[in-house]
Amino acid sequence: MMNHRTRNMLIVWALIVATVYVGNILYGNLFLTSDSPRPVSPRGDLAGYETSTMSIFDTAAPSVVYIFTETSVRGFFGTESTRQGAGSGFLWDKAGHVVTNYHVIAGSQRIQVKLDSGLVADASFVGASPEHDLAVIRLRTLPSKIMPIPIGSSADLKVGQAAFAIGNPFGFDRTLTSGIVSAVNRRLPTSTGRDMVGLIQTDAAINPGNSGGPLLDSAGRLIGVNTAIISESGSSAGIGFAVPVDTVNAIVPVLIRDGKVPRPGIGISVLPEEDAARLGIAGIVIEKVVPGSEAAKAGLAGIDYRNRLLGDVIVAVEGQPVSDMSEFLRILQDKAIGDTLTLTVERDGERREVLVRVMDIS
Repeated sequence: MMNHRTRNMLIVWALIVATVYVGNILYGNLFLTSDSPRPVSPRGDLAGYETSTMSIFDTAAPSVVYIFTETSVRGFFGTESTRQGAGSGFLWDKAGHVVTNYHVIAGSQRIQVKLDSGLVADASFVGASPEHDLAVIRLRTLPSKIMPIPIGSSADLKVGQAAFAIGNPFGFDRTLTSGIVSAVNRRLPTSTGRDMVGLIQTDAAINPGNSGGPLLDSAGRLIGVNTAIISESGSSAGIGFAVPVDTVNAIVPVLIRDGKVPRPGIGISVLPEEDAARLGIAGIVIEKVVPGSEAAKAGLAGIDYRNRLLGDVIVAVEGQPVSDMSEFLRILQDKAIGDTLTLTVERDGERREVLVRVMDIS
């Protein structure tokens, strides 16, 4: 049987052990905490995709520019104010030409370009193709060093390829985002009534301010010009579009040389769709034929308002039924200047086919 003294000794030892245990819990962190910065753990080499992405940025970023615009706006009471805009672009050649979107610089009275070096230079308008949402401007002051962007190809792009966008979203210049080529040969309607065709779709983040900036492949080459997004919020939703570089490479030299690109047409103006619908007419109502145009040479006629006579109504183009001008233009834009277009038209209840040569209406 345990005597009184032994029992007291066990109690004392139990208290000592408990005190040490609790002390470690309460005060252990105090003794283990250092008041000096912790040493940095070695990380080893960067992953292959990281070095590749860094190389892409280093290759292309010096060619990307930040574009500022000023546009005079007349108010309701005749007062004028200045509206400022911004976008992206890239150096095309050593002569100081810069490529961007048409909608970035449209209507601007002043255009300024901020280069990778930090230099801000005024720029002059050279030319534009609204149908392709492309424009060319030129630096008025050339920097000592100009690095035109490397040019790639879009004809051989495959869905799933890596895609990289560099631009100035929300004013944060030289921002790099990455993704893939989500689809090719996309089509988008424009305010001109002509669809943009052959577009590249990407999920690389494109936001306001990215417009006009380059879309790059994994070699850092230009494969497209970022132009539009589909988003309910106005910010990136993973559906962005770029004008393919093969189109850019065909259009830009023409803009530099002539300031515009040929615009296919036949020389007609048409009645607004809502007016035709109100009259119960199915098809494209020709309102006016331009004198001397190919439409005039083919014998097409517009509305005779004096005698209240309806002219020709286009009901099909190249055998495809059309109900509005956007459908007409979708077929027309696949034609070159000088090609022949077959129209099916109705006049006075009779239907006939008319051959019209495509002309430049720019």
